[in-house]
Amino acid sequence: MNCPQCGAPLPMRGGGLPYAVCAYCQAVVMRDGMSQVGTAAVLPYDISPIQLGTGGAMDGTRFTVVGRVRWGWSDGSWNEWLLQLTDGTTRWLGEAMGQFQLLAPREELAERFSGPILLGSRATVDGQNFTASDIKQVTCLGGEGDLPFACPKDWAVESIDFRCDTGAALSVQRDGGKVDVYVGRYVELAELKPSRLRKIEGWTMPEGLA
Repeated sequence: MNCPQCGAPLPMRGGGLPYAVCAYCQAVVMRDGMSQVGTAAVLPYDISPIQLGTGGAMDGTRFTVVGRVRWGWSDGSWNEWLLQLTDGTTRWLGEAMGQFQLLAPREELAERFSGPILLGSRATVDGQNFTASDIKQVTCLGGEGDLPFACPKDWAVESIDFRCDTGAALSVQRDGGKVDVYVGRYVELAELKPSRLRKIEGWTMPEGLA
């Protein structure tokens, strides 16, 4: 398949994902009909060891990194990497300041988090007690690879993070009336048995990573 905007190859990394970002012209392409639906911003440089094609395993199931969205706000930015699992499901791996969150989408929880949320608001999910610890407006700084949604430049959403003493993680993103809820846990990168990590000049890969 080729990009409808510039004609460059548009590889399919994640089977069944509806959107892709052209690596050459940043066109956001809907695979159904191969039509351009927007333009993503050029991703800013960062020093993440993760890249498209990085592999690994979670709970005994292999995965491949097939996409990324980078979000920013007034004091910083972070990556969200899309993992395509061999069982056909997806997960998100959030990466910020050397910390990682492994999150699964939970569509059935959207209505619970559609109302007012303040710092300190509490929620119980899967028997875990969470507290809203961070609420901010964030902007999409760019995207790459295959994705479940379009990521046009300057797309702004409300991002809400909840903390839990057990290491569980809960993240909510709200865009108008649309609510996306993700639940998971904090992980160490080595737990995911990663392969094909990006080599970074001047950075020594920690023992146990490949």
